[in-house]
Amino acid sequence: MASSMISRHFALSLQKNLWLSAPGCRYVSKAAPKTQVEYDYDGPSMKTSVPGPRSQELTKQLGDIQNVGAINFFCNYDESRGNYLVDVDGNRMLDIYTQISSIPIGYNHPALIKLMSDPSSLSTLVNRPALGILPPENFPDKLTESLLSVAPSGMARVQTMACGSCSNENAYKAMFIWYRNKERGHNNPSEEDISSCMVNQVPGCPDLSILSFMGAFHGRTMGCLATTHSKAIHKLDVPSFDWPIAPFPKLQYPLEEFSRENAQEEARCLEEVEDLIVKWRQKGKPVAGIVIEPIQAEGGDNHASPDFFRNLRNIARKHGCAFHVDEVQTGGGNTGKLWAHEHWGMDDPADIVSFSKKLLTGGYYHRDELQADKPYRIFNTWMGDPSKNLLLAEVLNVIRRENLLEEVTRSGKALLNGLYDLQAQFPGLLSRARGQGTFCAIDICDDATRSSILLKARDKGVLLGGCGDRSIRFRPSLVFKEYHVHIFLNIFSEVLAQHK
Repeated sequence: MASSMISRHFALSLQKNLWLSAPGCRYVSKAAPKTQVEYDYDGPSMKTSVPGPRSQELTKQLGDIQNVGAINFFCNYDESRGNYLVDVDGNRMLDIYTQISSIPIGYNHPALIKLMSDPSSLSTLVNRPALGILPPENFPDKLTESLLSVAPSGMARVQTMACGSCSNENAYKAMFIWYRNKERGHNNPSEEDISSCMVNQVPGCPDLSILSFMGAFHGRTMGCLATTHSKAIHKLDVPSFDWPIAPFPKLQYPLEEFSRENAQEEARCLEEVEDLIVKWRQKGKPVAGIVIEPIQAEGGDNHASPDFFRNLRNIARKHGCAFHVDEVQTGGGNTGKLWAHEHWGMDDPADIVSFSKKLLTGGYYHRDELQADKPYRIFNTWMGDPSKNLLLAEVLNVIRRENLLEEVTRSGKALLNGLYDLQAQFPGLLSRARGQGTFCAIDICDDATRSSILLKARDKGVLLGGCGDRSIRFRPSLVFKEYHVHIFLNIFSEVLAQHK
C-alpha cells in the first residue's frame, strides 16, 4: 500500500515536472538536434530584489537555529527547471553557479524525475546502508555502471564517500598507509607502531607530510585544511600540520603573448616543489604525496599548462610520492572532458583522483597499490550513498545520449569569446578572461566592485559566484547552451555599463 502511494506521488511529480503546456517553456534549442527536447524557461523573471521578503523572513527564522551568515536566499526547488533556479519570492534566475558547481544536468531533469518515479528505485532511496559492512546486492553492478564506466586512465578501483572533503581526507590516509607499507617492506606493523599510535606518537603516527600549493582548496576537515590555502576564514583558529606549501604558477594573459614568461614561471614553481620535497625529507617529515587541482577553483580559477602537470607527475614519481589529482570541482564535464586532467594527454595521469559535486557522490579512484591493506582503515558508517550512484548512472546516460560534452565545448567557446569581447569593451573593469569548456572566470578590478557586480547581476536574474581575491567564476550545468550564453552576456553587459 505504502509503495503504491509513493509510486503515485512520483508519477504525479513527473507529470508536474514535464509541464508540456506551461507558458514560458522552451521546447528545443537552436544548437540541439531536433529530436532533443529540453524543458527550460525562456529567461529570467524578477519580481523582487534578492533576497526578497519571504527569503528574509525565513533567514530570520533559521537564524534562531543556526548561523545564517552565508545564506544568499531560500529556494523553491519544485519550480526550478533546467538552467533556472527559482527562489521563494518567485524570482527566476539563470543559474551559472549551480550550487557551487554541483548540479550536472540542470534542475528537475525529466530523466532523473522518471528514474525516481520507478518503484524499483524506492528501496534504494528509503534504505541507506552501511556500505562498508552491509552493501546491497546490486552495489557492484551499480558501481560498474556508474563510476567505473568513467574511471580515469589506469584506474579500475574506486572508493565511494559522501562529500569532497571526506573523499580527500581518506585519500590522504590511503597515501600515508601506502607510504608506510613501502617503508616497512610490506611487513606487519611492530608492537611499537601499534602502541605508539594510540597516544599520537611516532613511529605509529609517523611524521609524514603532503605537499600542496598556495591558492589550493581541498576541503575543511583537518587534513584537508592543512592543504587548503585559498582564504584565511577557512583556516583561522584551527590547529594544522607542518606540511610543505609550493607556489602555484601565476600565469599572465593573454597566454599567447606571454608564453616565454609563463614557461619560466612554471619552471620556477617546479624547481621549488623539488626543493621542498628534499627539505622536508631532511627535516624528518618526508612527503608521502602531492595533491593538486587541475584548475585551482576556490583559489581564483588559476590555470597551468599540461606540461606543468606532466612534469609535476614525473617529479612525484622520481621522489617516490603518490600523486593525487583533486577533481572535486573540475570533474564531471564542465571543462569539455569528463575529467580535467584528460587535457594533459597522459596515459598515467595520477595515483589517486578524488571527485564529488557533479558526480553526485564523493569518493576517489586509485591505482591498485593504493588499496588499503586491512579492513576498517578507510572506513565510516555510510561510505557514500547508493541512491547517488543510481542518479549518476542516469546522468551519465544523459551526457552520452545528448552529447553534452560537445555541447559544453560549444557553449564554452561562446562564453569565453563573449568574455573576451566584454574585456575589450570594459578594460578598466575586466581582465584575464580564461577557461576550459564552460569552466571559465574573469577578474574584476577590485573586490568591492566584484561584490557590487554579483549583486546587481543577481537582481537582474543571473546567479554567479566569486573566487580568489577578485575573480568571478562561471559554473553552469552541462545543459547550458549557446543561447543561455547570450542571455547571460546581454545582462552582464548591462550590469558592467552601470559600473563604467
